[in-house]
Amino acid sequence: MSFHERNGLRYYSFEIFSNAVTQAVFTRRGGVSSAPWHSLNLGGSVGDDPAHVAENRIRVFNALGCNPASIHDVWLVHGTDIVYADAPRPIEEPCARADIIFTDNPNVSLFMRFGDCVPILLHDPVKKVIGIAHAGWMGTIRGVVKAAVEGMQSHYGSDPKNIIAGIGPSIGVDHYEVGADVIAQFQEKYNHDAHQVLQTRNGSTYLDLWTANAIQLKNAGVEQIQVSGVCTACSLDDWFSHRAEKGKTGRYGALMSLQA
Repeated sequence: MSFHERNGLRYYSFEIFSNAVTQAVFTRRGGVSSAPWHSLNLGGSVGDDPAHVAENRIRVFNALGCNPASIHDVWLVHGTDIVYADAPRPIEEPCARADIIFTDNPNVSLFMRFGDCVPILLHDPVKKVIGIAHAGWMGTIRGVVKAAVEGMQSHYGSDPKNIIAGIGPSIGVDHYEVGADVIAQFQEKYNHDAHQVLQTRNGSTYLDLWTANAIQLKNAGVEQIQVSGVCTACSLDDWFSHRAEKGKTGRYGALMSLQA
């Protein structure tokens, strides 16, 4: 089973990663936040009580046996900038603005928040590097996973054939209708592969972010890919969905660390 429960928290884990990596994408269950952020909201910029967000974050870290002080997170901006986290982020320091974060330090726990966008978890077991990328439609158009693979190559010397990738729970194609501007951008970027990422039904066009990012990973040389196939908008009991809940919702979190 891909879903697990611990300390009242329910989370998804990828089978593709080895036991050398602690990793999970947490559902909305098991926290202390009240509606509309109920209950495990991990987003600090959506109107929830900061004390509740802090408690929820501690619960997430404790559930995986990670020290909350080991956190290194970023402020997401739908771009392709990378943070190489050599040490935990001092809590008094502001988050860097980036959508990709890496570490090769077992004393660092990578943490990222999502509301429908795609969490992409990465591991190079040879160079002992982990990373998380944030891929909404804008990040996907800008090539966030391509940038992530190139960052692993240039900074750590990774061979893409050794990189393992997990494409996590996010909004699925059936719920992601897009307009003419987005359609045009994906048609231009994906060219002959556009038919794989854009589906037209009953006069409407829908975007498949899972396939779009899998194509980018494969084109970058990554061969080991697992797609969760879990749609956030399909199961609001489990997930926050910015689109399905019309913006009045929380953020779920992805946590990843290396075993010492």
